Amino acid sequence: MRRSLLALLAVAAFPATATAAPVLVLGHDGRARAENDPFVTGPAITPVPAMAARIAKAAKPPAKPKRPQRTVASELSRMLRSHTITTAAYRQDSASYDKAVKAEKHLTGTRRTELTAVTETLHEIAASGALTASRLPALFLTLNQNLRWWTTGPLLVSGQRIEFPGSQLVWEYYPGQGIQLQVLGTFGKADGLFTAGPSHYAQLKSLLAQMIPLAAKRANGMTWEYYFSFDGGSPPWTSAMSQATGLEALTRAFKATGNEYYLNTARRALPVFTRPPPAGVAVKTGRGIRFLQYTFAPSVSIINAFLQTLIGLDDYALESDNPEAMRLFEAGNAEAMAEVPQFDTGAWSLYQPGVEDDLSYHELVTGFLAQLCSMTAASVYCTTAKHFKSYEKTPPTLKLLTTTARVRKLIPVRFRLSKISQVGIVIAHGANTVFETSATLPYGVDHFTVPALKRAGTYTVRMSATDLAGNFARISGTLQVTSHR
Repeated sequence: MRRSLLALLAVAAFPATATAAPVLVLGHDGRARAENDPFVTGPAITPVPAMAARIAKAAKPPAKPKRPQRTVASELSRMLRSHTITTAAYRQDSASYDKAVKAEKHLTGTRRTELTAVTETLHEIAASGALTASRLPALFLTLNQNLRWWTTGPLLVSGQRIEFPGSQLVWEYYPGQGIQLQVLGTFGKADGLFTAGPSHYAQLKSLLAQMIPLAAKRANGMTWEYYFSFDGGSPPWTSAMSQATGLEALTRAFKATGNEYYLNTARRALPVFTRPPPAGVAVKTGRGIRFLQYTFAPSVSIINAFLQTLIGLDDYALESDNPEAMRLFEAGNAEAMAEVPQFDTGAWSLYQPGVEDDLSYHELVTGFLAQLCSMTAASVYCTTAKHFKSYEKTPPTLKLLTTTARVRKLIPVRFRLSKISQVGIVIAHGANTVFETSATLPYGVDHFTVPALKRAGTYTVRMSATDLAGNFARISGTLQVTSHR
């Protein structure tokens, strides 16, 4: 059940881009009410990586006798027999799964599709052998919340944030995969509660009391995972960015309360930063370590996620004086300082190599760079942050590259663009406009295909570009159309 989504993780780490996000809260009466949660940020979201991880197909092994397929029921029974779960937990989870499967039969349309997607994902995790005792709390909470919503709540739009009464956890709707726990969004909310001051510390403690038990055992430590398919990655998978934001939230909870429990919990969440994918998020390089946004995509480098990971690690390392955390920060920092210039096009920022940021991500990564500049005083962070800030006020540049063409031939009118912009073109012959169009285009060399022109002569080419920040530029040139080569 491989499903690609348009969006995944809510950015909640840098307040400069944060705005209160509308959430739907499902009441005990089954009615959902819209609220603005000032600590759930939006609307910036992380898009699908442009270069999905390639999964190599291993040679087919010799035929072996087929083993009975693992199921949710068989895996729960196995855990009960091995005493890794209690009888009460076994009965509760078995009843929840049976209830959800039965409910599917009485639902129709979207409701049935979404609830079925969640039960099927749970079955696939069991069939793969990944259904472990430590994952049961998060998986069955997800199942129960989806059962509750799709049998009593309203239909949703993609990306809708959701909360439930008495809970601080943030959920999000992913069409075709149901309602899923927003790990990054929840930890980002925790950071916001800390920033809001002592009057919100009780909510912060409540949030972490609910979130900490949802961590699974992974990479010899505790990790908050994602339990849905995403662009070639199958659940369970995790992200350095969400895990590091968890470290930051736990560190801030310690600052708020003085309770060492939060730092001890954060220490148990460190191992995933030391292990390579797919278990961990660390890719060793000649300079240090690159921390991954997705454990299933080790070749994808997303700079804003990398920088936020460093900020979370450093926040915990400084407060706890943990030598391993400091070593991880220094290794990641060495790699990031070498990589950051590669994400500066000279006119805008890149989300990942070759892919420009949208405005929200450009502002986000600029803030992360400024924060790292303040933390480390490294010139590469300070200089790049200044560059990125200046690009928000710099108009795009255009250069017309095609100046000649032939009659009765399609004409690719080529041009060079400095940054992602809405580009318009108008081609006129005298007072008559013969062609016009517009499109949002990335930086680099591109073209508009002009239909064949029947008359030779000199045509006027007017082009304009408006970048994501609203800066405008215009150029004018000529296109000489002839009847001969």
